[in-house]
Amino acid sequence: MERNSILSRIEENVAKVMIGKKEVTRLLLAALAAGGHVLLEDVPGTGKTVLARALAKSMGCRFERVQFTPDLLPSDVTGLSYFNQEKGAAEHRSGVCL
Repeated sequence: MERNSILSRIEENVAKVMIGKKEVTRLLLAALAAGGHVLLEDVPGTGKTVLARALAKSMGCRFERVQFTPDLLPSDVTGLSYFNQEKGAAEHRSGVCL
């Protein structure tokens, strides 16, 4: 990466917190630049949450963590739109991240 680019500065800032995760950090930044999504998978205790929090803080973004369990539904995270018969109108109930 170019030394003075925004992505390079974010990478350097994350490297202050995360040691040995340079490749993962670059892949996260590539997904960010492409407007994509990332699912961090690894064994417990490898710093996934710390990495995500450091990346969010480096960009001045909000960070929230969702602990996945077998009974978690997508609507628990994103929210749910439904028709309220009493009011006669559609309503949205927010999930944990929106």
